[in-house]
Amino acid sequence: MRMRGTATIPRLVAHRSLKNFSAQIVDDSVKKVMFSLSTSDKKIKQKFPKAGNVKAAELFGQAFAAAVKEKGINKIIFDRAGYLYHGRIKTFADALRKGGLEF
Repeated sequence: MRMRGTATIPRLVAHRSLKNFSAQIVDDSVKKVMFSLSTSDKKIKQKFPKAGNVKAAELFGQAFAAAVKEKGINKIIFDRAGYLYHGRIKTFADALRKGGLEF
């Protein structure tokens, strides 16, 4: 089954690498990225120099949830992009839920 985000309930795509973590909010109906954030951004990189661990994924999840809530998005579809649901991906998802996002 293919996940599809809409303008009211967009899709959140998580991507992790060995050193960084990034996420995007996508509206698949118009094929547009509505919002994106990464641990390599200057503001976030100052908070934690090493972004490839679970602690950084939790802090990034809280920051991402706060930024998305400012945009007026409360409900999302969580797309883990093929990554197993454990470790950094699970911690990121839990931090998003703590931040007030529903999925």
